[in-house]
Amino acid sequence: MKTMYFLWGAVFCVACTPLLAQNSQQQTPIQQQILNAPIYYQNQIGGNATRGETTRANDTLPKPQPRTRSVVDNTKARIQVALLLDTSNSMDGLIEQAKSQLWKIVNELSHARDAQGNAPDMDIALYEYGNDGLSEKGNYIRMVSPMTTDVDFISEQLFALRTNGGNEYCGAVIHEAVDSLVWNRHNDDLRLVFIAGNEPFTQGPIDYKVACKAALAKGIVINTIFCGNIDEGRESGWKDGADCSEGHYLNINSDAVAVHIDAPQDSLINQLNQKLNDTYIAYSSYGMDRKKMQVTQDQNAMVYGTANNAQRAVAKASAKYKNDDWDLVDAAKEKGGAGAALESAEEAYLPEEMKKMSKEERVKFVEQKTKERAELQTQIQNLDTERRKYVAEKEREIAQNGEKTLDNALLMTIRKQAIAKKYQFKD
Repeated sequence: MKTMYFLWGAVFCVACTPLLAQNSQQQTPIQQQILNAPIYYQNQIGGNATRGETTRANDTLPKPQPRTRSVVDNTKARIQVALLLDTSNSMDGLIEQAKSQLWKIVNELSHARDAQGNAPDMDIALYEYGNDGLSEKGNYIRMVSPMTTDVDFISEQLFALRTNGGNEYCGAVIHEAVDSLVWNRHNDDLRLVFIAGNEPFTQGPIDYKVACKAALAKGIVINTIFCGNIDEGRESGWKDGADCSEGHYLNINSDAVAVHIDAPQDSLINQLNQKLNDTYIAYSSYGMDRKKMQVTQDQNAMVYGTANNAQRAVAKASAKYKNDDWDLVDAAKEKGGAGAALESAEEAYLPEEMKKMSKEERVKFVEQKTKERAELQTQIQNLDTERRKYVAEKEREIAQNGEKTLDNALLMTIRKQAIAKKYQFKD
């Protein structure tokens, strides 16, 4: 296989490494996520790659980034989606589709309602496999992100993916995702794996049938997406990989350029998005980094045009887009008011205008930003209602001639499987 690029490793809790040996009853959810991760991933966090040796030459350890919620929440249904993406040489188009359609997928899923009419939380996990820059001992697999509600982090990591070489072990990566991710246990959960690639499904040391059987036992559905001719995918085991866990088999053209439909509302939505960013108030060093990430992901979305950037703005206007770990407005909602949130603020990292304020003035400032954000989110949501109608009509017009792409495969399958569990979609 040809070697093209090295992929810089992603780590989500470097600071937590010394705590891994603590009693499990004392561990936070994110520490438990690390312990549940494959051994080679834990070692990568600590800077030692003894089992899988998954760090590459020239790697550096990035700052801890992903945000997770409780490990298991049996009181509320969740939609959990694990994306397993082939990052071998031939899969540049697949990665492009994932990057360019993330916000469309997130927004569509935000319209899901469970059997009780509640809006479930959504977790996304991300793996790459088949990349020769990864360790042979680790079966050329890397957990890029555990289950997280942190879509900014997922976006950042998608934009960091690079293709390289290729030994694609589908059974092995399914096994890792099923065994290592923290899956919820509510009866109404949607627990879905989507694996996409273009090599025979039978490759590697782990029998995919064994991995799929383990998934089925946990109520996890494996959906397979073959990047190529549908008959070729059947012959190379991709349909059987889906059938053995009651999932769906699909094929896509990974080289197709995803279609973004510009709508009349996009320009105003993007203007409001800029104002929305101004309502975020970092209150720590971590918060400063996260605010920069937020802007960077806006810029990444804009690479694919104003329509895609508008999709991201709509996602940020959703109630599911929460940043209470670094933003004072969201923290105030979680902690019962601006005063309580400000108690955790680090003076050195507050905006310059706030540093000059009294405590009372700071509380009023946060309350004003809270009001501004709510108004902006409402405006964006109202515009999106009209935007969705316009885009739906245009999509119907081009449906017959449109290429099969990753977003269509994901959304069609998720809708079918959600409806089978009595979910509805608020269109």
